[in-house]
Amino acid sequence: MTYVALFTGQGSQFAGMGRELYEHDDSARATLDEADRVLPGLLGLCFEGPDDQLVRTENTQPCVLAVDVAAYRAYGKTPGIAAGHSLGEYAALVAAGAIAFEDALPLVRARARAMQTAVPEGTGGMVALLRMSEDEARAAAAETQSGICELANFNAPGQYVMSGEIAAMKELAERFGRRQAVLLPVSVPFHSSMLADAAAQFASTLAEVEIRDAAFPIVSNVDASPRTKAADLRDALTRQFASSVLWQPTIEALFADGHSEFVEFGPKPTLTKMVEQIAKYRGIEVTTKAISKADDLEGA
Repeated sequence: MTYVALFTGQGSQFAGMGRELYEHDDSARATLDEADRVLPGLLGLCFEGPDDQLVRTENTQPCVLAVDVAAYRAYGKTPGIAAGHSLGEYAALVAAGAIAFEDALPLVRARARAMQTAVPEGTGGMVALLRMSEDEARAAAAETQSGICELANFNAPGQYVMSGEIAAMKELAERFGRRQAVLLPVSVPFHSSMLADAAAQFASTLAEVEIRDAAFPIVSNVDASPRTKAADLRDALTRQFASSVLWQPTIEALFADGHSEFVEFGPKPTLTKMVEQIAKYRGIEVTTKAISKADDLEGA
């Protein structure tokens, strides 16, 4: 059984990301140079920041995508199947040859801008719920009275992310306290119905980008199902914009198909920890590896 490629999403960024790979691997250097030609200034943001610019969604998304793809190309081994967390799904599609890298970079910037402008500043937010079961998280969403409150990310057992109106997010934070509810430093209610109108607008942008059949299956965030056909991949991306990220179901589906070796590509490891957590919860043995810097390539 070949390995599963995982691609990191937004939240893994930091000033200096990708620099080691750039300095030590020819494939990574060529990839990041290409990214900087497509979006001038991208390398400077990745390597130097400043943080207040790097964390802007319209900068974060293309920067993380570029480092994801650079790490994958540096590794140089084709997986049997892949998945990416939210933004990471675009990197998975690039790796599988479904979207050209030079098309994906401006596409994810357009995606980020559509998300950022979908709701007025200060009206949306997100909260991470910790040490709760899925049933408890669903109940918390249903019981919130201050506005839209939806389960946006099913990351791992005991790790769920809510998205919606800022008043509802603050209500959650106050109700459960800091040990169980962490208000995230974002102003966009990612993967919630509040982005539905922006999703329809983004679909027209996505329609202009060529998507081809994938060289290997991509397990989609929207329903944890593998896809290879171009039309199916496009449909999943369109739906992903304002839909929940079903990460735990995605990993459990991969377990069910017999996969046990996972390699994550991105600025820093975030997904392998979730895989290990889900595997422990299910009583499954897995091996994980993360490729984010030059040392990670030794013996690869």
